[in-house]
Amino acid sequence: VYKTVDTCAAEFAARPPSHYSSYDLETEVAPRSREAVIILGAGPNRIGQGIEFDYSCVHAAMALRGDYETVMVNCNPETVSTDYDISDRLYFEPLTLEDVLEVYRAECQAGPVKGLVVQLGGQTPLSLAADLERAGVPVLGTTPHAIDLAEDRGEFEKVLEAAGCPAPAHDVAHSPSQVLPVARSIGFPVLVRPSFVLGGRGMAIINDEEALGAYLDRPDIDVLFSRGPLLIDRFLDAAIEIDVDALYDGEELFMGAIMEHIEEAGVHSGDSSCVLPPMTLSARELERITASTEAIARGVGVRGLINIQFAMLSDTLYVIEANPRASRTVPFASKATGVQLAKAAALIQVGR
Repeated sequence: VYKTVDTCAAEFAARPPSHYSSYDLETEVAPRSREAVIILGAGPNRIGQGIEFDYSCVHAAMALRGDYETVMVNCNPETVSTDYDISDRLYFEPLTLEDVLEVYRAECQAGPVKGLVVQLGGQTPLSLAADLERAGVPVLGTTPHAIDLAEDRGEFEKVLEAAGCPAPAHDVAHSPSQVLPVARSIGFPVLVRPSFVLGGRGMAIINDEEALGAYLDRPDIDVLFSRGPLLIDRFLDAAIEIDVDALYDGEELFMGAIMEHIEEAGVHSGDSSCVLPPMTLSARELERITASTEAIARGVGVRGLINIQFAMLSDTLYVIEANPRASRTVPFASKATGVQLAKAAALIQVGR
């Protein structure tokens, strides 16, 4: 069951909409008549993830409060999303499948629930989407199948082929013994990264076989393979790296921002600086980026935000990866352009 946080220590009557799970016979979740939307937050601050995803969750709650009862699930007391006045209800719970399902069941008993928003809190809630759908929970916006199209290397390659968008030479290794043969076939330097990670964890630029051997000798190498194959790409060391944040509702594309990285390609977006508008890209190149973004968003089946990373090298526009969720650059793009991308994404996900 869920109990209510007593902010006044029983000295005064206080019913703040903040809940925590406990073992008891009676729940303190009050019934409601309005339909609810549950927003999954980003969880604790850690290396590779800070407050940037919380920004999107907060603005989504603000956008939906007029028409829905907003329910926030997060376990980080240092964020704005866990303030008492941001959402109609708050659950201080870990972002695990078990805990999210319990929150969903509790809210279904309290009143109607439209569904869950998973694309605003970064990779943590996004990784729960498929299991939530299998458990019968409605996932709003981009479907788990579309998420898999963007994150599964083989499926995403088919999307890029249909869209006519080239990608750097790449392959996957399913075990440490396969890494060296794959890297040799692609050619050094290569960029290696695990599947389904955030913040560049386990990512490295490998210039030769000696460096690759040192990478494979790391103590956590088996952990890197535990969630999927190791992704190996040809590293485009002289390319201009480009970040795109866009909105897509199934019919129209809105380009939120095209940002040009200042540092050389390969520096993680969380550690690099970018400029908006881009400084060295021509009008023709910007048109190509927009057309490629729309083709990828349509091919994946995005409903809401999508972040795509491109690399421009010798007049060829390569697609590095696509993330069907809010990115860490959404707050910067929103503030720089005056367009609240997270608010618009939330409205798209509920069918507005």
